[in-house]
Amino acid sequence: MSAGVIAEVGPSTAHRLRHQMPLLLWLVLVWNLLWGTWSWANLLSGVAVALGVTLLLPLPPVVGGARLRPVALLRFLGHFVVDLISSGALVAWQTVRPAGIDRSAIITVQLRTDSDLLLTILSESLTLVPGSMVIDLDRERRTIALHILHVRDQADVEQQRDAVLAEEERVVRAFGSPDEIAALGTPPGTEIAGEGRRTP
Repeated sequence: MSAGVIAEVGPSTAHRLRHQMPLLLWLVLVWNLLWGTWSWANLLSGVAVALGVTLLLPLPPVVGGARLRPVALLRFLGHFVVDLISSGALVAWQTVRPAGIDRSAIITVQLRTDSDLLLTILSESLTLVPGSMVIDLDRERRTIALHILHVRDQADVEQQRDAVLAEEERVVRAFGSPDEIAALGTPPGTEIAGEGRRTP
C-alpha cells in the first residue's frame, strides 16, 4: 500500500512543480536580488527556499496554462536589469542633487491580465525597480496602483503608465498562456469574451 501511496503522491508533486516552475524561478531570482550579490551559495539557498515555500506552504496550484518562453524571458530579464541599473542611478542622483525630489505621484494603471501568477511577477518586477512601488492591486478590476518617486508633469505620468503596460506585455509574453498573449491586443479595460467578468 505504501508503494501505491508513493506512486500517487510522486506524480502529483512533480506535476505541481512543473506548472509552478515560473514561480520557482522568480522566487530564486528575487532571493538573489534581496541578497544583493550573486554566488553559488545564494543560488542554492534560493532554490532551497523556493522549494520549501512551494512544498511546505503550498498555495492553490497555479495551473492556468502558463508557459515559459526562453526568448521572451531573456527580453523580460534584459529590460528588467536595464531598468534596475538606470532607475537606481536616477534615484541616487535625485536624492543628492541640490533640487532634491520635488514631485511624486500615485498612478493607477488598467491592465489586460488577471492571472495571479502574472500579476505577482509584474508587481514584484515593478517594486524591485528603484523609484516605484506597488501600493494596491485589484485583480477583479485588473488595476494596479503605484507610487512613483519623481514625475515632472502630466506627460511624464502618462509615460510611466505606458512603461507599466510595456512591462506587463513583457511578463505576459514570457510566462503567459496563448489566450493571455492574445488578450494583449485588446485595449486595457476591455471585456474579454468568455470570462463573464466586466471591467469598469
